[in-house]
Amino acid sequence: MKRIVVFVFIFCFSVGALFAQQINQKDANGLRQGLWKKQYPNSQQLRYQGSFLDDKEVGTFSFYCQSCAEQPFCVKEFSVNAPTQVRYYNQTGDLVSEGLMSGKQRIGLWLIFHENSQKVMTRELYVSDKLHGEITTYYLSGEIIETTTYISGLKQGKSSYYAPNGVKLKELSYNNDLLDGPAAYYSHTGMLTMKGDYKNGAHHGVWNYYKDGRFLLSETFPKPENKN
Repeated sequence: MKRIVVFVFIFCFSVGALFAQQINQKDANGLRQGLWKKQYPNSQQLRYQGSFLDDKEVGTFSFYCQSCAEQPFCVKEFSVNAPTQVRYYNQTGDLVSEGLMSGKQRIGLWLIFHENSQKVMTRELYVSDKLHGEITTYYLSGEIIETTTYISGLKQGKSSYYAPNGVKLKELSYNNDLLDGPAAYYSHTGMLTMKGDYKNGAHHGVWNYYKDGRFLLSETFPKPENKN
């Protein structure tokens, strides 16, 4: 009986040591293999954990902040010859955003969620880590707040803003991230209040103002310089 107990103890110790040795291992060529775990300096707090194959990440990687405890702030799913699926979380475990990455660059569709909610707040499109395409932001109710088009990270073209009841509040035009072109502003009831053009980010030409749907006055920009 005593021999059996000793054998079991030795076997368990050997297996435990074997598994311990399989963490943070490199092969004869210095390539990381298998499960890796890293902690913050002078801390028991895990910094990341995941598996490598020939020094490349495979499968699920979890990343932790210094105050995250057991809740990762970021989880990445690595696939061979495919973009990486990335999810960010707050410290209570609620999903903050998710999307795809190629290396360290965001690509394709990214979703940002309302705080403490599974409802989408913003739908973003990326090319090489730059906003590219129509970006839409939503109220918690699901109604659209804003639609804006980006080209290579800069606002380009039409941008529209809406009240929670769906009424359009303003429609603007952008060129290389500056207000440029026709613009119109509306009241919360959808009535036109102001209309004109921008040029290089500033009012330009004739601007008309309205009250209760009726023309009120107009201004011309730029204003004449006061020589007095």
